[in-house]
Amino acid sequence: MLQALRAPAGGLFERLRAMHPELTAFRRDLHAHPELGFEEVRTAAKVADALRVCGVDEVHTGIGKTGVVGVIRGQRAGAGSGSGRSIGLRADMDALPMREENDFSWRSTTSGLMHGCGHDGHTTMLIGAARALAATRRFDGTVVLIFQPGEEGFAGAKAMIDDGLFDRFNVDAVYAMHNWPSLAPGKIGINPGPMMAAADRIEIVINGRGGHGAHPYLTIDPVLVAAHIITAAQSLVSRNVNPLDNAVVSLCAMQAGDVGAYSVIPRQARLVGTVRTFRREVQDMLEERLGRLVESVAIGFGATATLDYKRSYPATINTPREAMFLADVAAALVGEENVIRDLPPSMGAEDFSFMLQTKPGAYFRLGQGGEGGCFLHSTRYDFNDEVLPLGAAVFASLAEQAMPLAA
Repeated sequence: MLQALRAPAGGLFERLRAMHPELTAFRRDLHAHPELGFEEVRTAAKVADALRVCGVDEVHTGIGKTGVVGVIRGQRAGAGSGSGRSIGLRADMDALPMREENDFSWRSTTSGLMHGCGHDGHTTMLIGAARALAATRRFDGTVVLIFQPGEEGFAGAKAMIDDGLFDRFNVDAVYAMHNWPSLAPGKIGINPGPMMAAADRIEIVINGRGGHGAHPYLTIDPVLVAAHIITAAQSLVSRNVNPLDNAVVSLCAMQAGDVGAYSVIPRQARLVGTVRTFRREVQDMLEERLGRLVESVAIGFGATATLDYKRSYPATINTPREAMFLADVAAALVGEENVIRDLPPSMGAEDFSFMLQTKPGAYFRLGQGGEGGCFLHSTRYDFNDEVLPLGAAVFASLAEQAMPLAA
């Protein structure tokens, strides 16, 4: 499939294909040495060194703790002072706290840590784009390369923004990608609106009165209350959310009592879960009604319960103009038949959403296939190195086409 893709004007794709062995070696080195959010010390150092070797104009480290930013200035049009345009390209760097079950030579060397989401590939593709852009500089403006820490639950994008990312490196628009195993290699998917849902964390604490399992009438059983809350919560979406909207309420874990104490009714039970939405109005409504439901169900059994509702990541919403531009750039690379312009959104979450709340931009999916049926966050997942040149070419083409040199 990838061999049949059309080459962009100027041979950008072909130059990146020539770098494929080096990009693959870089990616596999990152995979073998995973680091968690805000602990990407080795990864950030490798990225900074690679950017310097590429010949970028500036390399900045320590932004948002372990974030790295590279700056490449293009050619100026004629004798003028340049267009003043700028574009941000973002890749995430962190791994996951999970045990890898692969047996290839580049598997994780750190027990309990794994690049199970492909951020090693995202980082490598942006390094490839940096090499191509720094070598030719066929654009009139500035490219800001953003290597972000802590995407997996640490809100690293927000940390970089709070640390002055866009104050120090102003961009007109910002773009990011994520590999997608359910899309074939060479396919690119996007839509002009929601791509990923908002992710909220919920914790429900139920307080009753513990006692002997043989005398439940002397207790207020928080396990029973928890069961009714779990059941009632399933009605929130089906009976409160417009069917044309999307939402998910999932209670995913419960903690109560001791499994070794089979005849002891505990005093307290705790539920944790997540709420996923796209629209703020739906998010607000679910938070309010879940709070009332939790309190009311508990009162009905003589117990008390509280809801701790934490809004973690906002929804990832593409701006229409930038999404259309990205789709057009992708079509020039892979052909219109390989671009899905109305890709259904995912109820997963992504902290690139913080950047899209600050700047126009777009987030897209790069097909990589799923050998063995392994999806993201699987213990046997691995990034498909065959798509490294394509992802790098998309990044580089966005810069060249957003800031073209004057004829």
